[in-house]
Amino acid sequence: MKKATRFEKQGSQSHGNVSSTSTKAPSKISRVLAHLLRHGPLNRFEAERIGDHCLHSTISSLAHSYGLTFTRTPEKVPNHWGQPCEVIRYSLPASERRRALLVLDMLNRKGKKVAA
Repeated sequence: MKKATRFEKQGSQSHGNVSSTSTKAPSKISRVLAHLLRHGPLNRFEAERIGDHCLHSTISSLAHSYGLTFTRTPEKVPNHWGQPCEVIRYSLPASERRRALLVLDMLNRKGKKVAA
């Protein structure tokens, strides 16, 4: 039986070089808020597509940490197996858009790296 060869560290071409001035990927909370602002209401299954696996917790964080108010509308949608499932559809009322834009701007600035 052949021995395993020693792993040699190689740079990944898909990741490229990362410099100190690059930006981080948007956080989950900022992705959800951006979606609500740009594309409208969201339920838990739709949130999976933007990387949020626990939408109710993200909405709770936005409400409690940043003072945003959301409209919560119950709805029935098919789950992953096609069976009806009760979920909440979250949306931002028009009265919250200005505050939400300010919060999103703050979240995006917070995620950027500063050159050393």
